Amino acid sequence: MELRTLRYFLATAMEGNITRAVDILHVTQPTLSRQIMDLEKELGTTLVIRGKKGLTLTDDGLYFRQRAEEIIELAERLERQFVGKSETISGVINIGATEAVGSRMLAKLIQNFSKKYPLVQFYLYNEMADTIKDRLDKGLAEIGLLLEPVDILKYDYVRLTQKETWGILVRNDHPLASSDVVSAQEMADYPLILPLREKVRAEILNWIGKEEKDLCIPLSYTLLSNAVLLVEEGLGCAFCLDGALALRNSPDLRFIPISPEHTTRSVLVWKKNQMFSPATSLFIQEINMMRSYMK
Repeated sequence: MELRTLRYFLATAMEGNITRAVDILHVTQPTLSRQIMDLEKELGTTLVIRGKKGLTLTDDGLYFRQRAEEIIELAERLERQFVGKSETISGVINIGATEAVGSRMLAKLIQNFSKKYPLVQFYLYNEMADTIKDRLDKGLAEIGLLLEPVDILKYDYVRLTQKETWGILVRNDHPLASSDVVSAQEMADYPLILPLREKVRAEILNWIGKEEKDLCIPLSYTLLSNAVLLVEEGLGCAFCLDGALALRNSPDLRFIPISPEHTTRSVLVWKKNQMFSPATSLFIQEINMMRSYMK
């Protein structure tokens, strides 16, 4: 349960009308209705009775409203205390990030946060997802930017909205370079450069429909920036994401989407039930605030 959800419920309860509440919250009516229904499902009870003239709180709804108001009041009081000390908030926030278009959103978050808290420093590690998760688990990083699929049971997270498309990176003189799309099966006859990450690798092999022993795989990579150089040299064709490629592009290469389309998204994650420094706690709060305008 998030503070944003509590605020949505309180605004709806105060107005007694979904239409007026969405105007105040600046969200769409389907978004607000879904949030209220999800909240009721999470609590296992009915909070509001929907009628032609508006909404009426049930007994459980009245009780929940009282407790939600107390929680919001405490949260806002805590936030004011931190904001009042913004000039003295300092420390280091360690972030591990994969190569993904989500890095652009992360960059904006860091820039905006640095303006508010200029004494805070960031250490940014560009690594593969499994290494980042290991850093998070060992307490060597507080925040991770990962590409799905991700086992998020141990983490709180925000899924970014930008989709990234899987495709193949080839040289301009490759036989398939003129194709608008290619099937994964078509690539089985060519030397392939595959991600080293186990879950992603297994998905790609499933798309191709062959086992590793039946393919020519001269190289496996962790970060695409190095694999691009090998594609340029003609070692093989690299399975990759267009978002990662956008961060390291080359005029001598061509990205061709796979058909049928396969997409994924980035997620910002941090460990559940973890005690963070004031700086990191505030940064996580910024991430959660970002979630509200991504809906």
